[in-house]
Amino acid sequence: MFSSRKSMAVLLGLCLTGSLALAQSAKYPNVGRLATAKEIAAWDIDVRPDFKGLPPGSGSVALGQEVWEAKCAQCHGIFGESNEVFSPLVGGTTAKDIETGRVANLSRTDYPGRTTLMKVATVSTLWDYINRAMPWTQPKSLKTEEVYGVVAYLLNLGNIVPDNFILSDQNIAEVQKRMPNRNGMSTQHAMWPGQEFNGTKKPDTANTLCMKDCVPEVKVSSFLPAFARNAHGNLAEQNRLVGQQIGVDTTKPEGATPPVAKAPQAAAPPKADDGGSRQAQALLGKYACTACHAVDRKLVGPSFADIAKKHAGKADYITGKIKAGGVGVWGQIPMPAQNIPDADAQSIASWIAQGAKK
Repeated sequence: MFSSRKSMAVLLGLCLTGSLALAQSAKYPNVGRLATAKEIAAWDIDVRPDFKGLPPGSGSVALGQEVWEAKCAQCHGIFGESNEVFSPLVGGTTAKDIETGRVANLSRTDYPGRTTLMKVATVSTLWDYINRAMPWTQPKSLKTEEVYGVVAYLLNLGNIVPDNFILSDQNIAEVQKRMPNRNGMSTQHAMWPGQEFNGTKKPDTANTLCMKDCVPEVKVSSFLPAFARNAHGNLAEQNRLVGQQIGVDTTKPEGATPPVAKAPQAAAPPKADDGGSRQAQALLGKYACTACHAVDRKLVGPSFADIAKKHAGKADYITGKIKAGGVGVWGQIPMPAQNIPDADAQSIASWIAQGAKK
């Protein structure tokens, strides 16, 4: 009797499990399962221009300045003026622009550059991007109040909000009315159908083919002579490996076929004593040190090999610099203090002091 009851319970359980699986995969049979509400919420973090999706909270300019100096200034400058790696965030806007909603300098051909506050039209763009992508070594690590504070500080640098301002989900719509380029962006481009375009069809699908009066093929009438191509040294060695501008190898003729990348080879078995290289490089990846430093070449900061040459055998000194940060030794791009365990900092420093061997 007990055995038959147990069998019946098992059979009922299997039926319920099968029904649940069928319910989960009915839309896409045999393909995964439906995402849970919690999983969707983890990804659904975008903030729209109408501020739908903006979480409740607030942050002051003062709080934003503290976060900025600790986590943002090393790339964007203390006052958003940036450095040789990133473009300026602040500058080029005036009190008149805040009044009109159009940045006058955008129409000048002689203005030297374009800053973020000159171009961005919606304050939600700043909040959304900072929230999801900053700082670049630890995206999504800022608390909601810190994001509000950083946005407030950035707006304060542009004279959009006062020094004692507290930005929140309750007043952000009012701040939007002071964005310098709020009227500088148009959505009347009909790139998708909708109510705002009165049903206008997409122009890229409504056009008719034109096969007459075509522009003749362009012929190159001038070019850089081969003797001048490498006149100022190899540009590939003069540009960093990250960013928008990467130098071309000018030691080779123009149009030369780049070398075909070799298939990755299996790593050689590590030596019994590698001088702490494996442990150190694992820690470099764990703490995102390689976002700014490479072993044998300069990126945003100096290479570990260069540091090893300058401070050979000075493990304690290097440990102190890792923990405290600094600026001025290798240029004007500051390195923030690294909040990592002392033992890990010492392991990295010891590896560097011994020569930063791969």
